Amino acid sequence: MLTITPFLWFDTQAEEAMTFYATIFKRSKVISVNRAQGKVMSVQFELEGQQFMALNAGPHYKFTEAVLRGVRNPAGNR
Repeated sequence: MLTITPFLWFDTQAEEAMTFYATIFKRSKVISVNRAQGKVMSVQFELEGQQFMALNAGPHYKFTEAVLRGVRNPAGNR
């Protein structure tokens, strides 16, 4: 089955955003926090059954209202 995961893009606030969203939704959970050299690079979380990923892209790419959606096909079919 295909799944669609919204990706949210931040400068350095991905973990803080995830924590904030988790306080708003009753059914929320942290799936993972991925770090490199001590810095949070990405987080994965779930809100009301919908998974999200948030990325820290650094100051070169500014936060916008845009949302990227990743499609995962575990079967590998096209």
